[in-house]
Amino acid sequence: MPELRWYDGDVYAQKLKVAVVIRGERRVCPLEWLDQFCMRNFTNAGEFDDTLPLADGIVETSFRVTPERFAKSLGAWLTQRGKGEGQALQVEVVTAS
Repeated sequence: MPELRWYDGDVYAQKLKVAVVIRGERRVCPLEWLDQFCMRNFTNAGEFDDTLPLADGIVETSFRVTPERFAKSLGAWLTQRGKGEGQALQVEVVTAS
């Protein structure tokens, strides 16, 4: 019988920390929002195929995804869906160390 092994390494090349600023209040981006964006984003941008939400505020991505592009696209997508409580919201993305 073959030995079963569990994968426990990083899936993609970089981890990003994601926060949202709504009405001046900064908070960690909920996993639900990250999952919805990464699984159903409508940007038609192939680089977002290489994303894996892990937890609130944490996403693994390939190097094809830049923090700036991810922040801009996620911010527009969340604002369009009304997550900014009637206002445009700001997304802050930094590379996790």
